[in-house]
Amino acid sequence: MKKTLIAHSPDADDIFMYYAIKFGWVDMKDTHFDNIAKDIQTLNEDALKGVYDIVAISFALYPNIREEYAPLRTAVSFGEGYGPKLIKRKGQKLRRNFKVALSGKHTTNAMLFRIAYPEARISYMNFLEIEDAVKEGKVDAGVLIHESILTFANELEVEREMWDIWQELAGRELPLPLGGMAIRRSLPLNRAIDYEKTLTKAVQVARDHKERLSNMLIERDLVRIDAQTLEKYLELYANDDSITLSDIQYEAIDKLFEIGYEHGFYDRPVSIRDYLIPTEYTALRES
Repeated sequence: MKKTLIAHSPDADDIFMYYAIKFGWVDMKDTHFDNIAKDIQTLNEDALKGVYDIVAISFALYPNIREEYAPLRTAVSFGEGYGPKLIKRKGQKLRRNFKVALSGKHTTNAMLFRIAYPEARISYMNFLEIEDAVKEGKVDAGVLIHESILTFANELEVEREMWDIWQELAGRELPLPLGGMAIRRSLPLNRAIDYEKTLTKAVQVARDHKERLSNMLIERDLVRIDAQTLEKYLELYANDDSITLSDIQYEAIDKLFEIGYEHGFYDRPVSIRDYLIPTEYTALRES
């Protein structure tokens, strides 16, 4: 039996979308899945190094790994009127060159922030450290991601929503592409197709059994938030739109890549559909 490691972030939506496999509700023939959780920037860096066969990434990273990895159509997280938040201490006025904490150079929020605030002085740190860094005055502001967008301290306030920056740059209302999964291109194609099918089923099963799965995650201390916050958070980032990419999501990802290219983050224009796993291969084999 082949052991397959899936690397994902420790935030609640990634855990929720993976744990239908971990709990044995979904499986794949002759394959044993295991998982490892790391912060998203570490995963982005690992993807640049080609560490894992299947890895969670920020969408903004993808054009930089397109030759080595294919994007998966499932386990995706988008913002729809919400997303990461630029926060500061209440009542503080930010200067043009304010000091800010971001969760990693290759994250989607970092790319959008750098475009919107070119004079800001950036410090990169683990996303779990950002709120305290702002509260303690180590930085003037920080971009919160994951569950902290719902739980940050009362002494802090939102300076700007990354959703608003995204809409301004996109020029029209599109969902904000935040994170997804990528799979190594060197894997046999039929196996890569089976991996994508299995992971898609896992997200579907997680959604179908959301209450039961959420209770298990809470009871086993697998998430950092309480049940009420988990319910709200999953409807933001691990919802029915996370099961498989839609046309509007493809359009949004391409717009993100277009913006990144125009601002010098990528070496060439990229369209996400050009790099997907060619699932028609299965039909050809069976015909």
